[in-house]
Amino acid sequence: MTDSNKLRAIVFVDGQNLFHAVKKAFGYNYPNYDVLSLAQAICKRQGWSCERVQFYTGVPDLTDNPFWHQFWAAKLPAMNHQGVKVFSRSLRYQMKTITLPDGSQQTLRVGQEKGIDVRIALDVVRAMRLRECEVVVVFSQDQDLSEVADEVRLFAREQKRWVKIASAFPVSPVAKKSRGINKADWIHIDKATYDACIDTRDFRPERS
Repeated sequence: MTDSNKLRAIVFVDGQNLFHAVKKAFGYNYPNYDVLSLAQAICKRQGWSCERVQFYTGVPDLTDNPFWHQFWAAKLPAMNHQGVKVFSRSLRYQMKTITLPDGSQQTLRVGQEKGIDVRIALDVVRAMRLRECEVVVVFSQDQDLSEVADEVRLFAREQKRWVKIASAFPVSPVAKKSRGINKADWIHIDKATYDACIDTRDFRPERS
C-alpha cells in the first residue's frame, strides 16, 4: 500500500548484471535473489514507497542451454505471480574465439544479451514522462545507462518537480571498488541485506 507521505519509487532490475555483481561480491553461483523483497528492503531503508518492481533478463534457448532455460522458465513466472513486471528476451548467439591457458585457441558459440539496457532506458523514460514516481532505482552497474540519468534530470526541469535516480549494487571486501552508474546516486547493498532477501525457492532443475 502506498504511503502518501513517502516518495514513490520504481525499481528496475537488470537480472544478469545483478547476478554477476552478487557472484563477485558474495560468491553465490546462481540467481538466488528475491527481487521483490530486495527492492522493498532498499526502498524502506531510504524511506521510499516501492510502487513497482520491473525485472529484465536474457534467456538462453532450450537447445543451447537446457539448464538455464529451465531455470528461468520456472523463476520468471513465480516472480510475475509476486507482482514483479517481467521482461525477458532470447539471447543472440555469435561465434567467439578464445585463447586457452596453453596458448591454443577455441571457437565457441556464445550467447549475448541484446537490448536489455535499451528496454530499461525506455521504461525509465516512460515512467518519468507519466509522472509515475519521484525516484528511479536501477539495480545495475551498466554504464550504458548513465545517459538515462541525464534524461531523468531533463524531465525534472521540464515538469518542474524533484526527481532522483539511484544505482543499487552489492559491495563487499572483495568488491569494495565497485562503481555504480555514473551520474546516479549510489546505494550499496551489503551481504546482510542481501541474505535477508534470498529466495527460499530453488528453481534450478536437476542436472542429468
